Amino acid sequence: MKKLLLATLLAFTLAAPALAQTAAPEAAPGSPLTANVSLVSSYRFRGIDQTFGRPALQGGVDYAHASGLYVGNWNSNVSSGAGFPDGKLEMDFYGGYKATLGDVGLDVGGIVYYYPGSEGRTLGTNADSGAVTNKEIYVGASWKFLSAKYSYSVDDYFSLRGNGANDGKSTKGTGYLEANASYDLGDGWGINGHVGRLNMKNVANGDYTDWKIGVTKDVSGWVFAAAYIDTNAKGSCSSGGFYCFAKSWDDDRGVADLSSSTKDAGRGIAVVSVSRSF
Repeated sequence: MKKLLLATLLAFTLAAPALAQTAAPEAAPGSPLTANVSLVSSYRFRGIDQTFGRPALQGGVDYAHASGLYVGNWNSNVSSGAGFPDGKLEMDFYGGYKATLGDVGLDVGGIVYYYPGSEGRTLGTNADSGAVTNKEIYVGASWKFLSAKYSYSVDDYFSLRGNGANDGKSTKGTGYLEANASYDLGDGWGINGHVGRLNMKNVANGDYTDWKIGVTKDVSGWVFAAAYIDTNAKGSCSSGGFYCFAKSWDDDRGVADLSSSTKDAGRGIAVVSVSRSF
């Protein structure tokens, strides 16, 4: 079980157009189809390190219909040691509906996180094989520069099963509640903040709170961003914390082969990025 502990807000990319979990960004006037690309110094999802502190190249496409319906796809490289045995890529597919009434906005939808080539069996799933996945439904609301969102896992959370006293039980029902603020200062400058809380079903030491504060600057359509992200996740590698992640995780017929190099995946870190929407 310690091997499972070594491997298991907001996928965090600093640049808002590249955030998969915010669902489809608003399309440019006259164009329902948009694309985005980002380069980030470290990929954080809900405050947790997904690339072992290394950079990530990310991008996606979105289609937003005038009716409010939208669909999209977003992708990023990841580290297999972040809980995706043999996996190197994250692919997100989402769709939903957005509506606005004055300054008030509503967003409801669903998202599937998919890691092609990964082996979910090592995480304790009932399946003999199959890629790591996470399926969520979400509802969000916004008012001016403030927003909130709740995401609910309708299957095992990233293919994990319970541990400790709940060993082998489903993690379906894991929820993530977040509050966000993004304020335009003018002249291309902006500030943003986030706080989120993950309640993981049937997993000891799986719950945590994450937060971030950041600044952005738009230069001719290129958005440069910097932020500080931190969590209170149990990631101490000296005490076998649940969020102590290995550099890599290979799957050999269902047996975990973890690298010897580990990091606290919930540690505080400064992240910088540059992004562009088209």
